[in-house]
This record gives sequence, structure tokens and C-alpha cells, in this order.
Amino acid sequence: MIVTLTPNPSIDATIALDSALEPGTVHRAHSMTHVAGGKGINVAHAVTLAHQPNIAVFPAADNDPFVPLVRDINVKIKTVSIDEPIRTNTTVTEQSGRTTKLNGKGPLVDEKAQQLLIDATSAAAADAAWVVMAGSLPNGVPSDFYVTAIKSLRESAPNVRIALDTSDKPMEEIAKNLSTAAPDLIKPNGLELGQLVGEDGLALEEAAEQGDFSGVIAAARKVNAQGVAYVLVTLGAAGALLVTESGAWLASPPPIDVVSTVGAGDSSLAGFLLAQAAGKSLAESLQQSVAYGSAATSLPGTTIPTPDMLNLEQTEVSELN
Repeated sequence: MIVTLTPNPSIDATIALDSALEPGTVHRAHSMTHVAGGKGINVAHAVTLAHQPNIAVFPAADNDPFVPLVRDINVKIKTVSIDEPIRTNTTVTEQSGRTTKLNGKGPLVDEKAQQLLIDATSAAAADAAWVVMAGSLPNGVPSDFYVTAIKSLRESAPNVRIALDTSDKPMEEIAKNLSTAAPDLIKPNGLELGQLVGEDGLALEEAAEQGDFSGVIAAARKVNAQGVAYVLVTLGAAGALLVTESGAWLASPPPIDVVSTVGAGDSSLAGFLLAQAAGKSLAESLQQSVAYGSAATSLPGTTIPTPDMLNLEQTEVSELN
């Protein structure tokens, strides 16, 4: 089973335009959707579509409009009640594939609710192979929340493996505390990898786009050395790298027409964890990860792919030095 913890979920509103977005002008939407979103929710959705067991833990009042949206996608949930409504994130997509995001302000989650979220995750983790902690943090939650959550989970469920996907201050706090709160897997993009190791992440991404992955591998190995077994770095059109202390693999995406990048990274993480849960090798797990992420980018809005949408045959994996 895979458990996800999403401290700051969102209602994802996607507005599709049939023309280019021009600031300061009036546009008419070609289509508009509202779905349950948030990194951990997206991972849980992908796992559900693969017919594998999972539980999604998140804060929300019972009558929050977000809750029925999660139930609509058949994800099993465990909620911690809060007073304020779940935020709405708005995405504007253009026919070119360009995406503009406007993320709403998260609700207040007080100290009591924070502890209840950790307790609920620990309880669910008793029967889990992986716990995914993912996304930004809402108001009232300190930037070291994931540090606290990882430490607590290590005590209550020492055999479960932990995957982390976050950025900015929460990622920087993880970087400061890897000696005591290292997850088993971190899934940064190039920018977030830079935040982890104190380097220019944009420069790492630019080099990777030109085919030079040495900087990304060297940065990831610094993270490996601090106790993180797997560093899964998503690099957009350049594919993804999986780096361990003893190996590095590059997966190149299959040919796709980009429609929306929303949820692609979350789908990639879900693909990797599903492959690991199925006993696949690291190279095969990376292949499935990139196939999932690529499939997601070919779909509108926050649409999560099903296993039959994957193009594994054209997702190429090579081992690097």
C-alpha cells in the first residue's frame, strides 16, 4: 500500500484557451474543469487508477467542496478537520502547451491539526510500503513540518520507506536536517536539487538540456551521501535521472504532444513507486516513471494517466557513469 500526506491540497481549476493568453485582455474559455489536486492527491489518484491500494491523508472539513472531488476519483481518504476552506489553484492552458498557474492561498492549519495529520499518517503507514509526503505547506505550518513528520514516522513505522516531493523553504529545511530526517527518496526538479545542495539549480537544468548531466549527478550524489538512497530528478523534456550512491540512469521521454504539464511530476513519482512495489529493477522503475510523466503531459489539465496510456516501448533508459 502507498500512503500520501498532502498538507496543502487544492481544488484545481483548469481553463483551456483556444488562443494565446494575452494579459490585460478578455478571453473566453474553450473548456473548464474542477478536480481534486495537490501533489499527494495526484499520486494517490495514479495509484488508484493502477488498481493498487492507497490512503490519502489531508486536512479538510467534512463539508468542504474538496472532499467530494476526492471521493469522485475513488481515492480512500483520511481527513483532519480544519475550519478554513481548501484553496483553489487556477491553471490556464494554451493550444501551444504553455501553462500559466495562479495558486491560491492555503488555509490555516493549527498545531493541533498538524499533529493529527502526522498521527493519521503514522497510523496508515503501519500497513504501507511507501509514504509520500508532498507539496507546499499551508498557513500556520512551520517550514520544518516535513522534518518533524519524517522523524515521527521513523519512530512509529521504522520499516516503511518515505518519499518526499517539496520545494523552497520546506526543501531547505530538509537539506539542513538530512542527518536526522532523511527520506528514502527525494524527487526534485533541477531547481529544487539546487536548493538541496546550495547550488544554482537553473544552471543544472540548462546543462542537462544541452546533454550534460554531470552536474545533476554530482549534486544528487551529495544528497545520496547524506542518507537518501534514491534521488529522482525530473528534467522536463530532457527526461529524468535516477541517482544512487552506486549508479545513475537516464530515461528519455517518448514522442508526445504537450497539452498540460500539471500533475506530470506527481505522475512520474507514482509510476516509480508502483514499479518498485511490483518488484521491478531501478532501471525499469525509472522507465515507468518517465512514461507516466510523459503520458500526463499529453492530457488536459490535471488529468492523471492510466497504465494503458503508457508508452514504455519508446521510453529509453541508459546507464550513466
